[in-house]
Amino acid sequence: MKERLHPVMFAGTGSDVGKSIIATAFCRIFRQDGYNPAPFKAQNMALNSFATEDGLEIGRAQAVQAEAAGVACHTDMNPLLLKPQSDHTSQVVLNGRPIGNRDAYDYFRKEGRAELREAVYAAFDRLAARYNPVVMEGAGSLAEINLRDSDLVNVPMAMHAGADIILVGDIDRGGVFASVYGSVMLLRPEERRCVKGILINKFRGDLRLFEEGRKMLEELCGIPVLGVVPYYHDIHIEEEDSVALAAKSAAAQRGKINVAVVLLRHISNFTDFDSLERDPRVHLFYSNNVDELAKADILILPGSKSTLDDLYELRRNGVAQAILRARREGATVLGICGGYQMMGVQIRDPHHVEGDIEAMPGLGLLPMTTEMLGEKVTRQVRFTFADKPDNQMEGYEIHMGETLPVEGSAFQPLNRLADGQDDGCLVDEKCMGSYIHGILDNPAFIDRLLAPHGAKLTEAATAFDYHAFKEEQYDKLADHVRRYVDVPKLYEILRGER
Repeated sequence: MKERLHPVMFAGTGSDVGKSIIATAFCRIFRQDGYNPAPFKAQNMALNSFATEDGLEIGRAQAVQAEAAGVACHTDMNPLLLKPQSDHTSQVVLNGRPIGNRDAYDYFRKEGRAELREAVYAAFDRLAARYNPVVMEGAGSLAEINLRDSDLVNVPMAMHAGADIILVGDIDRGGVFASVYGSVMLLRPEERRCVKGILINKFRGDLRLFEEGRKMLEELCGIPVLGVVPYYHDIHIEEEDSVALAAKSAAAQRGKINVAVVLLRHISNFTDFDSLERDPRVHLFYSNNVDELAKADILILPGSKSTLDDLYELRRNGVAQAILRARREGATVLGICGGYQMMGVQIRDPHHVEGDIEAMPGLGLLPMTTEMLGEKVTRQVRFTFADKPDNQMEGYEIHMGETLPVEGSAFQPLNRLADGQDDGCLVDEKCMGSYIHGILDNPAFIDRLLAPHGAKLTEAATAFDYHAFKEEQYDKLADHVRRYVDVPKLYEILRGER
């Protein structure tokens, strides 16, 4: 039986400093060292989400961290999820279930926060009773002093948990001394005492050049610098944010199957495509440029948080016509979730679930119609191909709406779920849609998707085991962080007196 460690919170000097990746690394490190860790982020804001085994919704980052820790994900790991619907409003998901849409101003007011605070504290307490240690992640900056009284995720959460805070700063963006020192000094004295260590992340160059800087930070803050972690390029962990997608190369490649993911304004669950991106048979890129889309052998319409709005934009910018032209010229078109809905004949929203648009014609590639419903479907599923039930596969659903065949149409489902229900629609081997996220993590599905274009492949292209690849990446990440962080010192902190 391993000794009990304090919970540890990796908090940041700002957003995108790498605290999620550092937390993922330590979920794997603690697991390797014989502990039973689990991740926790009280409040996450992301369009990338995941369905738990009991059919509830959490942020994808915590699902990735749970995978690194070797445990099944649970809503207690991310009790509060905000899914942006516009610049000002988000869908609020509490303990895995949507409880409505909230304007940002109303959400962050002090009034009504007690109920949310009680819910996230209770989730942490349940998690801490089952796991050791809990690896916590902060959000944004540790020192959001204007939101101090309504904060649910940073210092108040750490103080409730009795957690030791490790402050993560990003040296790559510049200003690391000011951001670290400022973050510490803006805290109240009792809050400052919770910060037990500093990590400098994303360093480029010769580490010896920062030795003096490390000493200066320790003297300024009175807190030990536990490590300086270099930037890496050869470790691949699923990303939480979609901002980098458009930068992925759109140039077609010889000897590979070129796959284009249509870049939607409200794209969600883009980690559906990570397995394809790593597959040596595939060159994958994201684009909404009609000339680039014309180079693709396979076009994929991804999930969307605002399906009707994105469908309207595809019609406005010419991408809808480009997809139809590609289909006529022999390209494969696959729709997943919102993309599957768009491929049908029509989408109706009579109850204004998404907004003011009550109905819009779809792309007409599948003989299906969709009606948006207020109840969200979230569940993990096991399935086979409807016409080839040999391969057992798995994935998850997160969607609003019901999609049914057009009356009198020659409908053929793509998949058959373990409970006997049908999923998706198959027109032919080059035109299909499904509600299942993670469908591309199944080698049998990828093989079927690529098969019509197999003649393009060079002899060097081989099949790909994505699960084994992810496990290897978690181990590589843990090795990288161990090399540059004083892990024994961190254990000393987590075993120490309060």
